[in-house]
Amino acid sequence: MDRVTLRGLRARGHHGVFERERAEGQTFVVDLVLFLDTRPAAATDDLTRTAHYGVIAEEVTAVIAGDPVDLIETLAQRIADQCLKHGTVEEVEVTVHKPDAPITVPFDDVTVTIHRGRT
Repeated sequence: MDRVTLRGLRARGHHGVFERERAEGQTFVVDLVLFLDTRPAAATDDLTRTAHYGVIAEEVTAVIAGDPVDLIETLAQRIADQCLKHGTVEEVEVTVHKPDAPITVPFDDVTVTIHRGRT
C-alpha cells in the first residue's frame, strides 16, 4: 500500500470527561496516514482516483469540532470512520494529540493511535 500522510491538523474541540474541558474546549491535533493504491491516479493524473487530502482534512477538522465525546479513543475512531468513507482509502492510521490534557504533572503530549481498515 502507498501512503498519503497529513500531520498536524488542528481544530478546537470540547472533548473530555471533565466539565471544564467540555465548557472551555481545547486544541486537538491529528496526524493521519491514509493507505491506498496511488497507481490509478498516477497513471491517469486524475484526482478522483486518489484520496483528496484537502477534503479529508476539512472533514477531519469538522469531526474534531463536532459532537463532543469523553475519550480521545472515541474521537480517533470517528475520524477513522470518516476517512474510510473515501472509496480509495483502504486503511488509515489516526493519531489524536491532546497537548492540553488535564494532567497535574509536567508533560509534552498525550496521544492515542489507532489503525483501522475496511471490514
